[in-house]
Amino acid sequence: MRAVRNAPPGVKVVDVPDPEGDGVRIKVASVGICASDLIYLRHGSQEIAGHEFAGVTDDGVAVAVEAIFGCGSCEQCEKGSYNLCSTTTEQVLGMTVPGGMSEYFIAPRHVVVPLPDQLAVEDASLVEPASVAWHTCHIGEVGPHQRVAVVGGGAIGILAAASAQTMGAPEVAIEVRHPHQAAARERLGASAPSGQYDLVLETGGTESSLHRSVELARPGGTVVFIGVFDEIAWPHFEAFKKEVRIVPALGYCRHGEQREFAEVAQMLAARSDLREMLITHRFPLEDAPEAFRVAADKSQGVFRVVLHP
Repeated sequence: MRAVRNAPPGVKVVDVPDPEGDGVRIKVASVGICASDLIYLRHGSQEIAGHEFAGVTDDGVAVAVEAIFGCGSCEQCEKGSYNLCSTTTEQVLGMTVPGGMSEYFIAPRHVVVPLPDQLAVEDASLVEPASVAWHTCHIGEVGPHQRVAVVGGGAIGILAAASAQTMGAPEVAIEVRHPHQAAARERLGASAPSGQYDLVLETGGTESSLHRSVELARPGGTVVFIGVFDEIAWPHFEAFKKEVRIVPALGYCRHGEQREFAEVAQMLAARSDLREMLITHRFPLEDAPEAFRVAADKSQGVFRVVLHP
């Protein structure tokens, strides 16, 4: 089968053996390119790329695939917090183990989530990044009495704002950098930040976005951050003098019997505007090098680049 392999500083399309082993065989239909995929290249990964993907099983069921597998048997996995399993940072699809940017993928049964009829499988690679955004809102306990601000106007930021709206936040603001992000903010019905907020969702993944998030938080407010930071200047004093609670959000999980992946699939099924707005570029698998080049330049109107094997 054909697959896209990391070949730093870029990627290449290669022939690899069909996947084998236990699990659900999926014919991949859509794979998104995430900022994390670009980071994995910079870190020198040689694996098959891709962790945002959806497809169709051998028996014809359209599904999205959770990229966080977990071990399935530890205390965290058994209670649904498989994002906190000790294997999560060891088995990273597209970085340390083969990802789904290929014609076929075999997934463990417990990470395969059926799609609602209203969500086309060609658009369903959005379920994975949207679940990251949704989880951030869940950690922040979004509700009807919160002013919410999102720092970062990329796809995750727009999805975090949409998730906050879906969870009942009466006011959502988004801090953006580029004109196409401002246009998306307006289409979403969000505003530019003004004043201070009960909850701030940091989605930019930069030192400056974390500092700005703390700045926007009200005294006693909360900042939930998605960004993965190396050595940065932490906004300690600004958070200290306002007693701002700063909380990380990692991936997505299950709450009781409800998977965040399934909740998000329902949101995307009901919000065709999100799919139309966020999938800005589509390429066949063979054009993966060009697709990665486009995905790396966020100033050119890019939200999500999707490959179709």
